[in-house]
Amino acid sequence: MHLPSRREAIARERAARRSPLAWLREIGIILLVAFCVSALLRAFIVQVFWIPSPSMADTLSVNDRISVSRISAWVGDVQRGDVVVFDDANGWLQPDESEGFAAFIRKIGEFSGFVPADGKQILVKRVIGLPGDRVECCSASNKVSVNGVEITEPYLPPGTIPSTISFDVVVPEGHVWVMGDNRSNSSDSRYHMPDDPNVITSTGSQNPFIPLSAIVGRANAVIWPSDHWRGLGDREVFASVPDPQ
Repeated sequence: MHLPSRREAIARERAARRSPLAWLREIGIILLVAFCVSALLRAFIVQVFWIPSPSMADTLSVNDRISVSRISAWVGDVQRGDVVVFDDANGWLQPDESEGFAAFIRKIGEFSGFVPADGKQILVKRVIGLPGDRVECCSASNKVSVNGVEITEPYLPPGTIPSTISFDVVVPEGHVWVMGDNRSNSSDSRYHMPDDPNVITSTGSQNPFIPLSAIVGRANAVIWPSDHWRGLGDREVFASVPDPQ
């Protein structure tokens, strides 16, 4: 009976490693690890979204890809001037009725982080008012004011007025007031005021305030296309605003 030598055993082991099944097994393990790592990054650190509408022009253009910090939502680092992505907790949008195999594959790609998240069922706006803030428009000089301080908003497109809708609200605890930069084409907090101004915290599509719990994260940069690369966020615009009384 012939016992294989150590050299023969090593040669057989190498041959086994080079077999198609061995290669497929190794590739499968690599893909599984990459999928898990990407999903964890998406869930806890950063996610990419694409912009489906012009409501944030000129800051964001249709089909821009933006990177969104999930950590900001986890730790509560959301400030006035931030561009935030949030779930449609108030039902501002029409429900997504897309289905089928293609939709299923896309959802897997979004979950893994290998494709940008579909922007049709999320919203991207700018935080103007934090919990407790009094937000008003428009002042005698035709500006938005927060806690009595008028705001000059450099992110608005040239010639855009702050709002054609008058409002005077106090943001309830646990919520924010949001507005799109393209004020003439943005269905934001202004357009979801309840019919009865005394029922300012009503639920559903007539709730103008976004729950902090619905915020997915803070957009920190446009990453595609390359000629749109830029950082996002204008906290300095609100630097002179005092804390709510």
